[in-house]
Amino acid sequence: MTGVDPDRLDDQQLMKELEAIHRTRHDTLLHGSNDALHTHNVRMAQLEGEYLRRHPRRPVTAGRTRDGARERGAAGVPPE
Repeated sequence: MTGVDPDRLDDQQLMKELEAIHRTRHDTLLHGSNDALHTHNVRMAQLEGEYLRRHPRRPVTAGRTRDGARERGAAGVPPE
């Protein structure tokens, strides 16, 4: 494994790690080797899993749900 075990990070460190891995995701996908992408996938899953474990009742924006997406319609805007 690369990096500190996510359950050993405090909340601030976990958020910093999540922000960094999301920031580098696009470049890793487009330009990283298969090994780099695999490592990135594993680490991202670990960090996101730990976040979700700590925050099982996190606020969810209505527009980020399936129903909210349906309400926006195919063009991505709410129907009139």
